[in-house]
Amino acid sequence: MEIERKFTIRQLPEDLNNYPSHHIEQGYLSDSPVVRVRKEDDEYYLTYKGSGMMAREEFNLPLNQDAYYHLREKVDGKIISKQRYLIPLLHPAVQKGCPQPPADYSLTIELDVFDPPFAPLVVAEVEFGSKEAAEAFVPPEWFDEDVTYRKEYHNSYMALQT
Repeated sequence: MEIERKFTIRQLPEDLNNYPSHHIEQGYLSDSPVVRVRKEDDEYYLTYKGSGMMAREEFNLPLNQDAYYHLREKVDGKIISKQRYLIPLLHPAVQKGCPQPPADYSLTIELDVFDPPFAPLVVAEVEFGSKEAAEAFVPPEWFDEDVTYRKEYHNSYMALQT
């Protein structure tokens, strides 16, 4: 189960290049259900996503390079290309000066900086272990609008618009 919220951002972090990142290229074979092929650096996947906006089933199957490029030729719409930065998210208590976060607190911001034709779009995603945690999430100040339920910010929708 994938449970995530999506946000636009007010500004890019100044130290963005200090975080690990991956180059991602992906295309969509279907939007209902969502079937995607993805190249992430030198790894390749076929992904099935169930219906839903914040929470939905997700299954990833590994592909080899040849299979990826074979399926890539069959995608509908545009190929999405982006740089994904992985930014650890400090617990709100730590952000306010308390030294010890809960031991089980571990969230990562996946900050997607899109290449043309989708640039200058930048979207932050945060994945959660439960719907309750997702709904209780207080975003950092540099996040802007919550676009979790806006289809135009979902990659499958963006790729299939002509």
